[in-house]
Amino acid sequence: MVLTIILHSIRELSVQNLLYVFISPSLDFALPSSHPTLNGRKTAKSARDSFSAYNSKYLTVPQNRTSWHRSGTNGALEESVVSYRSSTINNYVEGTQTRERDKASPSGLYFRDSKRKVDYVLAYHYRKRLARHVPGAASPEPRRGFASVALVSNGSTGKGRAEPQQQQQPDDGQRALQEWPGLPGLEVVELSPLDTLEEERRLQREEYERNLLEAGLEIEKDPENKSQGVSFVRIHAPWQVLSREAELLKIKMPTKKMYEITEEKGILKTLNEIWCKLTEPLQPQVPQQENTKMKTLSYPFSREKIYLYNIKDKDTFFDNATRSRIVREILKRTFTKARNSMGIGTLIANNVYDAAYPLHDGEYEGQNDDMNERKLLYQEWARYRVFYKFQPIDLIRKYFGEKIGLYFAWLGLYTEFLIPSSVVGIIVFLYGCLTIESDIPSKEMCDQRNAFTMCPLCDKFCDYWNLSSACATARASHLFDNPATVFFSIFMALWATMFLEQWKRLQMRLSYFWDLTGLEEEEEHPRPEYETKLLQKKLKNKNITTESSNENEKEKLTWSDRMPGYAANFGLILFMIMLAFSAVFGVIVYRITTAAALSFSTNETTRSNVRVTVTATAVIINLVVVLILDEIYGAVAKWLTEIEIPKSEKTFEERLILKAFLLKFVNSYASIFYVAFFKGRFVGRPGRYVYVFEGYRMEECAPGGCLMELCIQLSIIMLGKQLIQNNLFEIGIPKLKKLFRKLKDERTEVKEMDTNQSKDPQQWDLDYILEPFTGLTPEYMEMIIQFGFVTLFVASFPLAPVFALLNNIIEVRLDAKKFVTELRRPDTVREKDIGIWYNILSGIGKLSVIINAFVIAVTSDFIPRLMYQYAYSQNGTMHGFINHTLSYFNVSQLKAGTQPENSLFAQEVSFCRFKDYREPPWSPHQYEFSKQYWAVLSARLAFVILFQNLVMFLSVLVDWMIPDIPKDISEQIKKEKTVLVDFFLKEEHEKLKLIESFIAHDKQKRRSGTKSRRTRAASFSQCHRSPKGSFTSFSSQHTVV
Repeated sequence: MVLTIILHSIRELSVQNLLYVFISPSLDFALPSSHPTLNGRKTAKSARDSFSAYNSKYLTVPQNRTSWHRSGTNGALEESVVSYRSSTINNYVEGTQTRERDKASPSGLYFRDSKRKVDYVLAYHYRKRLARHVPGAASPEPRRGFASVALVSNGSTGKGRAEPQQQQQPDDGQRALQEWPGLPGLEVVELSPLDTLEEERRLQREEYERNLLEAGLEIEKDPENKSQGVSFVRIHAPWQVLSREAELLKIKMPTKKMYEITEEKGILKTLNEIWCKLTEPLQPQVPQQENTKMKTLSYPFSREKIYLYNIKDKDTFFDNATRSRIVREILKRTFTKARNSMGIGTLIANNVYDAAYPLHDGEYEGQNDDMNERKLLYQEWARYRVFYKFQPIDLIRKYFGEKIGLYFAWLGLYTEFLIPSSVVGIIVFLYGCLTIESDIPSKEMCDQRNAFTMCPLCDKFCDYWNLSSACATARASHLFDNPATVFFSIFMALWATMFLEQWKRLQMRLSYFWDLTGLEEEEEHPRPEYETKLLQKKLKNKNITTESSNENEKEKLTWSDRMPGYAANFGLILFMIMLAFSAVFGVIVYRITTAAALSFSTNETTRSNVRVTVTATAVIINLVVVLILDEIYGAVAKWLTEIEIPKSEKTFEERLILKAFLLKFVNSYASIFYVAFFKGRFVGRPGRYVYVFEGYRMEECAPGGCLMELCIQLSIIMLGKQLIQNNLFEIGIPKLKKLFRKLKDERTEVKEMDTNQSKDPQQWDLDYILEPFTGLTPEYMEMIIQFGFVTLFVASFPLAPVFALLNNIIEVRLDAKKFVTELRRPDTVREKDIGIWYNILSGIGKLSVIINAFVIAVTSDFIPRLMYQYAYSQNGTMHGFINHTLSYFNVSQLKAGTQPENSLFAQEVSFCRFKDYREPPWSPHQYEFSKQYWAVLSARLAFVILFQNLVMFLSVLVDWMIPDIPKDISEQIKKEKTVLVDFFLKEEHEKLKLIESFIAHDKQKRRSGTKSRRTRAASFSQCHRSPKGSFTSFSSQHTVV
């Protein structure tokens, strides 16, 4: 009787104003329903408002235990014979508790039927509501477990409702409840705020999954057997969906046609064959194309021309990467009406789903002998023991997509190009080591017989000192400050140009073989943040009315909407740059104060090693500051880009890259720029020093120049960033995040027995534990910063390419291992180039020419030595160079209180020397800049202009001589177009022949039909003439026909 009343009430309820939620004792499976309005004309707005208030707080739950599900054929409500029976709607498997449920697919890559492949996985946390009864509501006794059927109202009123009996003034929710037409056996359940939020998310998930089903996808879902936990929605794309979306996305697929690739001839072919034989042990053992001389012709997929494609098996025609890409596009554009959520990105941002990812191709390690592409990549690419092998770029591209494939191709080419630059850098360093004994200026500096008495390095507490005490610094400076460094600077400028040119050629070659030529930019979906901001703008607009969707699509964010974000960007970026400069200034203050403090020491050893101690500790402090600010700047750049509200992901990524690069560039190179171009330039002279604070003089360069200190600064920051940030952080931080996430899941998840869970974790479980892929920006960024270290200040540190090469050999395998073993499988993205990174590389290459010109001209002693040797030397040698660069100062003119106290200098000092080009005390223009100073300054500026124009000219010449597109690839592209046209013409010709044959056959059939009709007419006329033989005549004619 109760069942009959419930079914009758369900048929009478409103379609638009009620929502049925059917929950089995084990599944909590919800399905929306609709029903006709009972008394719509009498329904008041206040009633709807009061019931919406009630709806956010209460659920009414029938107390009967009957389980319901919705049929997949007509949408009617049917009673389930067994409450644990699976609910299937259009291949939507909600779950079951039978033994067949425990039989998972062997590899964890298929649905439970082991036939349909899992193309994508959605993961979400669920939390079943904790029932609390409404005070005063009829409830016979506390319920155990979960309701099997739940009824949720959105505010309609019913016919024949009972009169409300109020003893006290109820709130809107309870008033709505009392006005509600009571169904027999309903129990009122109060929802907490967390339960209300969880219910809203559950409804959004159900609507989204229904829309996915309408899009043609097939879904399999895990049962929710615990009070809270993680559940997975597995998605499969059938052939109809794949073919439809492939045509929509214009995905190039292989056709039946193959054509021969023109090989290089002559000496190039011979050299290529020799190179292939020499490098055969370095090739990875991965499957290669059987016939490398042939290439399959590819063409954008079209269902109308499906006969053109080489379709042997529909299940394998689209590879896993392409299938997941297609499903991702459907997930992006599928929407839900709740909160106007557009796509999976918005749902993840709103915590409706936790993650969405394609599956890896099985395990990368294991005892089983089943080989998959992931395991093959791990064995031949992602292990340190195969560091000497080439990268399997084609397999990387096939597994991870073109965008990641291009990154590793670029990284591989960059690492290969570091080999010749490392060799030349080692030669330059060895040249400095071999010529150190024959360097006359360092010999003069180390000769104690010269006895150059230098002025005190600080006031009052510093004594006079001999220049020969700085012999070690001078000899070490010669290792990097010699004529060979000028050649190396020119070489590295041309090296950067050749690297970029070679990358353009390799990029074009890969584009041809990966079928990326003529790739059109796809229309990107708006980001969730952009849609949210646009929705807020619509709601704030007072004139907004219910308009058509076409009019809504025209509305977009204007510059005035983004102005607060732009203003915040400008102000905060300026503040962050000033913060980096402040950090450099803080290190300068540390150096000055520490040097002064150590000079007060009574220990002779401490005083003699002041400069080394201060330099080493200051560089380490600077490195720590750089590493900390790098992490802060990365987070700030992301936040600044988000408040700009870019529309598409590509725009977001480009703006993020520019901000992050600007901030990290300033952070990494600010201290190096200071040492190279500003340190020691504003010291002043004895008797008129420049003071930072009262009593603290500005620091000056060592007697051998600032180049050695620049080398120390550059090497420690570069090596420290590579060792700590690029390697330790990349290894340690993902492992810590994984451990933290595991501990968090174990802490929040209640320990319950899950009878439906397979003993062995499935692939979607294993992949969910992995770290999500966040993009290639960090990988590119660290390599771009390293490229700057290698090119910008290479004149001061020729060994920079060597250390970069050693780092990159490890970096390639480290990134490979991270992608294969520690990250979820990224979505495949088709890109034909590396985007904005190429422009940044090109800008660094041009900037390196200018910086190296100034380093050679200003920081090193190359120009002063040339000027002395060819303009001031009496015999054309370097003898007397040290004396030429030192000026005289009369110690009697020192300010009171700055003279050395208790001087222990062996002899009385009348004049001390300091490094500068100034007039002597006995000159009428004493201590003013001398003629030599202006001559050297003019020579330095002339060298900068000459060096810059010469190297720029050579770079342009190299760019002009090396074509961007290899000649053979250019010919192959033309040939491919010709083959494609011929192929289509041939197919059309065959179709035309087939049509003509049909037409000819039809004509022949018509002619034969006309003849038979004439014969019949003759026989009929004959039949009329001779009636006796008419039947015989007709029969004979008909038999002939």
